[in-house]
Amino acid sequence: MSDRILATILAIAASAVSSSACAMSGGPRPCQVLGGEKLPATSGGAIGICDAIEKAIAAESPHLNYRAEVRILSHSAMKATVHASGRQVADQQMSVMDRKLNPSSIERFAKALAVEVAKATKT
Repeated sequence: MSDRILATILAIAASAVSSSACAMSGGPRPCQVLGGEKLPATSGGAIGICDAIEKAIAAESPHLNYRAEVRILSHSAMKATVHASGRQVADQQMSVMDRKLNPSSIERFAKALAVEVAKATKT
């Protein structure tokens, strides 16, 4: 029973954090998560998603000025859209079939998104 209570508390905390993920770290983040209340408690929450995306894009496209919007569709699916230079440069969707979103699946998604962003912004 205590595991259920802990999971509920973590889910509530992740939900609260997801709505303010952009307001943290002193300034606006280039990443925003919508629907973070749907994330499993073990996923790392909205902050974990934005951290992964920001790190991956910085590795592929240093100094790129962009805006990423991530929509959590369910506990096992999400969609991200990235805009740079006033235009949409990437739109990716991921679904996990055999489990819920977790830090590993989020990191893979972030890396795939960053590769698409890099391809679209190369001149």
